[in-house]
Amino acid sequence: MKCKYLIFLAGCIILFSGYSQTRDITKITGDLYRFRNDAHYSVFLVTSGGVIATDPISKEAATWLKAEIEKRFNQPIKYLVYSHDHADHISGGEVFDEANVIAHELTKENIIKEKRPTAVPDGTFSDRMTIELGGKTIELIYPGKSHSDNCIAIYFPDEKTVFAVDFISTKRLPYRTLNNAFFPDWMQAIEKVEALDFDIFVPGHGDIGNKKDVRDHRLYLEELYSEVTKARKKGMSVDEMKQVITLDKYKHFGQYEAWREMNIEGMAKYVKE
Repeated sequence: MKCKYLIFLAGCIILFSGYSQTRDITKITGDLYRFRNDAHYSVFLVTSGGVIATDPISKEAATWLKAEIEKRFNQPIKYLVYSHDHADHISGGEVFDEANVIAHELTKENIIKEKRPTAVPDGTFSDRMTIELGGKTIELIYPGKSHSDNCIAIYFPDEKTVFAVDFISTKRLPYRTLNNAFFPDWMQAIEKVEALDFDIFVPGHGDIGNKKDVRDHRLYLEELYSEVTKARKKGMSVDEMKQVITLDKYKHFGQYEAWREMNIEGMAKYVKE
């Protein structure tokens, strides 16, 4: 991190520094690794036949990751899988210019329609797809609408690990006002993920968790949905809902103080009287 300048104020020295990117790679289990770019995460699987990577995150992040994979593993990236169409996760796919890019069919439609700054997928699927490489297998599963209409779960059966972005978090409330979401589809999508045989859950933001964390996230959404529905039937305003719907069971979740009221406001948009 490079220092930019100093300001002397009321006898104090205030140091202003340039922005420093946080990027690293950590092992999850076996040959499965997690890539961090500040608050965003993706995963990749190393095989004898090459690497299966997921969300590139940004052009700069993808450039760094590509160089690190080549340096550390001396393997080409054969596949790149998008978790969904949102640009903060899938920008920069063009950096992996030799990879076969795979996504859900709705993800491809949205990338083209919204002109996302990334590579357009080469291959798509509707419900489920298997990728085999170097003696290893991953499953791409579309569980239904949730945080968007095209979020998928990426399942690594040998590693008993699931990677899912934005529609499941570990001990953290869903993002702010739940924009572009689908209810009650979202909870049903999480249930389909829960049905998989896995021990490790890796989100696109925040800490790694387990199957219980996946279940707890669903239960939070179900309680939020139920409480807002009951409040709607009583004729409450959104401001009144924010006062009475406290969701105390989830006070230990990250962003509870910052996003609880925003979650209520967002859910009120989807719940009809």
